[in-house]
Amino acid sequence: MGVMTLAQALNSALDMALDDPTVVLMGEDIGTTGGVFRITDGLARKHGSERVVDTPVAESGIVGAAFGMAIAGLRPIVEMQFMGFSYPAYDQVISHVARIRSRSRHRFTAPMVIRLPYGAGIGASEHHSESTEAIYAHIPGLKVVVASTPENAKGLLLAAVDDPDPVIFLEPIRAYRAARGEVPDGRYVTPIGAGMLELRGSDISLISYGAMMRETMEAAHRLVADGVSVEVIDLRSLVPLDADMVVASVRKTGRAVVIHEAPLTGGYGAEIVALIQERALYSLRAPVQRVTGWDVTVPLRLAEHHYLPSAGRIVAAARSVLEA
Repeated sequence: MGVMTLAQALNSALDMALDDPTVVLMGEDIGTTGGVFRITDGLARKHGSERVVDTPVAESGIVGAAFGMAIAGLRPIVEMQFMGFSYPAYDQVISHVARIRSRSRHRFTAPMVIRLPYGAGIGASEHHSESTEAIYAHIPGLKVVVASTPENAKGLLLAAVDDPDPVIFLEPIRAYRAARGEVPDGRYVTPIGAGMLELRGSDISLISYGAMMRETMEAAHRLVADGVSVEVIDLRSLVPLDADMVVASVRKTGRAVVIHEAPLTGGYGAEIVALIQERALYSLRAPVQRVTGWDVTVPLRLAEHHYLPSAGRIVAAARSVLEA
């Protein structure tokens, strides 16, 4: 077991995935330069340009070609440079990739992974900093997972490659080199659909995923220092969702705050709140609160910190719920 960044863990997972001759990597600049974030660095030299393919700047064409490969028996892994660049391929994803199992009455499926670097915090402009995971979580036929630590990044990616259906794989950009941790040697999988209980407590549940786990854990430690017993859940998988873990936690604590960096309106946190009121309403001692990004375009560098939820905002929301 060694210490890796999240970026290194993803690179290790892709390297292992390429041991399967049916796996092919595709994306803009992923071969010669190793990708815009260097996640595929060195893989083309090791596995060859026919396995790690530099594509034209044509997201719809990339996903469409990968879809054809997938139903023909390959297991393509596609990189969109940024989540905001994936929209030209959205028609391919929702009209074909997500529907082929249903459309063909299970004769075909699309065992492919679409990697989406997402989120703000790196000082980039619009379309480079977006967090629109809810639009993918809404589409039947897709699985949607999100890494937060090096360990679960490697395990989730290998699980996504093994999955018989298409997986949207979200990678928090600002955690690529900020998140470090021990990663088991060799091949292992983190089950898709299983959340992770990062901290056990009895007073309040903090529920988050992806890059916002850093602020969520910081807020939790502040609250614990003040004598609050905090439970923290890293969802890891948005579709399928570990609903039982969320419900069990809130039934125990009676209070919850849901955190994500996507805008408030229509954000994935609303799904979590709905789940809680459907299955744990009579356990609630206070209304569930959400701490999210604002309903605006992600601002440029100097104002970006005003957009991203901070540990301070999470603590304030938790105190409001605890005092209700």
